[in-house]
Amino acid sequence: MNDIDAWVWWLVGAAALGIPLVVTAMPEFGMLAVGAVAAAIAAGLGLGAVAQVLIFIVVSVALLAVVRPIAARHSMQRPQLATGVDALKGKQAVVLERVDGAGGRIKLAGEVWSARALDTDRSYEVGQEVDVVEIEGATAIVI
Repeated sequence: MNDIDAWVWWLVGAAALGIPLVVTAMPEFGMLAVGAVAAAIAAGLGLGAVAQVLIFIVVSVALLAVVRPIAARHSMQRPQLATGVDALKGKQAVVLERVDGAGGRIKLAGEVWSARALDTDRSYEVGQEVDVVEIEGATAIVI
């Protein structure tokens, strides 16, 4: 065991930190693994144990302090391209059967949908254009 250089132990530590990164998908483990690789490079350059540990700590903390908030901001953003029912919100549709608070039918994006008026006191007649404001299950809520 004494014959193994310190840089090898740092690389073993980096690989060990890579395992929970893959299993748990927590990027913090990857940042710690990069810190261990930096410490392995320091060990390979002949720096002492104290310098290696300090480099590990500085690189790991720097990555956690810089990359983690950026990643958190990006994960909170909604996708720029709306898909599925989200893509239908705001679209116009044509009334096929009278639509009121109880129900009706519309043609939306080339398909026939059940629809309900947002304002239960309003009704929309056949041929009238309406705007989709929400999708609840398989029913379009229109105004």
